[in-house]
Amino acid sequence: MQTPSPLSPASDRRALLGLSAAAAGLTGFGLVLWIAANWDALGRSGQFALLQAGVVGACALAWRLRAARPAAGLLALLGIGGLFAYFGQTYQTGADAWQLFALWAGLAVPLALGVRSDVVWAPWGLVALTGVVLWVQAHTGHQWRSDPADLPVYLIGWTLAAAVCALTSPPFHARLGTGPWAFRGSVTLTVVMVSAAALWGLFDRTVSVHYLVGLGLLAGAAALLYWPGSFDVFALSAVALGLDTLLVAGLARLLFDWERGGGDPIGRLLLLGVCAAGLLAFSVSRILKLARRPAPAGASA
Repeated sequence: MQTPSPLSPASDRRALLGLSAAAAGLTGFGLVLWIAANWDALGRSGQFALLQAGVVGACALAWRLRAARPAAGLLALLGIGGLFAYFGQTYQTGADAWQLFALWAGLAVPLALGVRSDVVWAPWGLVALTGVVLWVQAHTGHQWRSDPADLPVYLIGWTLAAAVCALTSPPFHARLGTGPWAFRGSVTLTVVMVSAAALWGLFDRTVSVHYLVGLGLLAGAAALLYWPGSFDVFALSAVALGLDTLLVAGLARLLFDWERGGGDPIGRLLLLGVCAAGLLAFSVSRILKLARRPAPAGASA
């Protein structure tokens, strides 16, 4: 009987990395739940000491054991967030939530640079972009709106999100130790943020400039990811999906605002469906064609 072929060493490493990252995440989550369950028994000093010991212990483990560095770095990253969350809950500083995430992301940069793994950089991107979204909300009156006066705030937020994507992009992988999933996660979250604001502007009483700016930004991102040096099939797919969504939504508003007095709504829905299917098919076929093209000379595999 033929025995099944063993997994390759690369597959073993990826499986071990995934299991260790999951274990670190569950350990950090369990620590937070254990403190919450024993809130009155530990006391304020005991809770602070336990969280700080968890962060210091995880950093020491990452420093001493190279094999455990990604998982220990993730545990330290979660511990930093838990420590700041507990500090804000205990002392009620009155600071906005975005300040917690900004401080968390800023203090975790040296940790991510030291660990040099996607296991840390990917959640770091989530933390940083959450801080950007909360900053935009805080500076628009804690409301999701498309007032033209708020466009500078959105532009600053989108610029910060683009900076996070650039920091985790392929040109910085070797320098900073980032990996593909940090970049892909950051691009996906940025696309969601831009698309949501653009759709909010599209379906306002009058179409806001947010829609046109968001459409232009996604089109520019798609053009940038088109080139071989920056191409990533996952990131380009996310951008294409956001761009297609905005185009189809814009066509829907155009069709149903065009004939307010009557017309055939079923016919307009059919036209909208055909256009959406054709646009999606074009995007998928184009991305697959780009993914199959040969790598440029001198590029690493």
